[in-house]
Amino acid sequence: MSQAYFKTTKQLAELGVSNIPDEMKSSEHLIYSSPATLSFNSPGAKGFGVKRAGLAVPDSVMLLVSPGCCGRNTSLFRAEPQYRDRFFFQLLDDTDIVTGRHLTKIPQAVEEMLSVLETTPSAVMICITCVDALLGTDMERVCRKVTEKTGIPAVACYMYALTREKRLPPMGAVRTSVYSLLEKREKRNPVDMNIMGYFTPIFDSSELYPLLKSVGIKNIRELSRCKNFEEYKELSKANFNLVLNIEARAAAQDMQERLGIPFIEMLRLYRPDKIRNQYRLLGQALGVSFDDAQYFEATRKHIDDFKNKYGNVTFAVGEIQKGDPVEMALMLVEEGFKVKEIFATLGELNFKFMKRLAELSPDTKVYSNMSPTMLSYEEEKVDIYIGADCDYYHPDTPGIEWCDDEEPFGYDGVNKLFERLDKALS
Repeated sequence: MSQAYFKTTKQLAELGVSNIPDEMKSSEHLIYSSPATLSFNSPGAKGFGVKRAGLAVPDSVMLLVSPGCCGRNTSLFRAEPQYRDRFFFQLLDDTDIVTGRHLTKIPQAVEEMLSVLETTPSAVMICITCVDALLGTDMERVCRKVTEKTGIPAVACYMYALTREKRLPPMGAVRTSVYSLLEKREKRNPVDMNIMGYFTPIFDSSELYPLLKSVGIKNIRELSRCKNFEEYKELSKANFNLVLNIEARAAAQDMQERLGIPFIEMLRLYRPDKIRNQYRLLGQALGVSFDDAQYFEATRKHIDDFKNKYGNVTFAVGEIQKGDPVEMALMLVEEGFKVKEIFATLGELNFKFMKRLAELSPDTKVYSNMSPTMLSYEEEKVDIYIGADCDYYHPDTPGIEWCDDEEPFGYDGVNKLFERLDKALS
């Protein structure tokens, strides 16, 4: 292979979303987990992989049922104080994998696990891997047996890399799992809501909170802010859910069907005018009007101050970060900056930004991190990067990873982005 495969934004826009090249589809070739993405794509992924996400239920514990090769990565999390007594392992040998006999041992393994705990957990999350996907294991049945034997709710979490291209990929499925313990409750207060989508809270400084409060929302709940299981159960009191990540859509649909809680979706965007339009549309859905002028103007000033200070800098934009790389690149280009390259996984959701990006920056190169051809990537000259993957491709260039645990959103997210960029350049 002579060079890393890429297409320009112009070429991609001309091809259209139905003709994305196979080289850019991870389902059409071997997946190359480069050093740029390995720690985020591997079973021991940084951030929130299925295992860490499954423990978002307060006071829960997890039994990981897997071969040793999958389980050993979890030891990284067990070293962290908040997870030290929450992960347990049931390792599979060759006979287990061939015969499926390990399934009969799971209830006993859970009993042994409970016997060493000082307090009774709220739930047992049983995490299984591709082994049971291939075996066709009925985990709902296994979980019922665990609950019958122990009296503690058991919920399945599916760490199935095989389903990452399916309708409900692993991170969508685990979001459904962590909300599945909620039970229908009477809604006494007409101004309660949940924010769904992330496993860590939005920055406290986000304008989303005061804007919602300003129109009469009394209680704004987030799974990540629940300190115990009692607070978790309060999530079922919501009159509606605000979904900020498309991976939470299936969970919201399940809550709508089971608990009668409707939902509204918003996207994490970085273009100020589009953020403003989303708040307008949210207001229409709620029958209210949001006064976000002060936040919009402050964000415009933030961006203008950065432009005046640094001029027309050139960016590389990666996908291991708190945003969509194509939408973020479009924001930068619309603001007058240059984007030389983007590392992205393309799909219907972000391809809708491609046509406008191609009009403004037709020569921007788009690479796929998971293409084996990235072995031949040659560094492009840029002034600054955004994304942890770009840190690998541009080791001597200033930049920001932009993938901390706290979640940026709205105008506040844009402000913090440019604050970090300013700090990196200065």
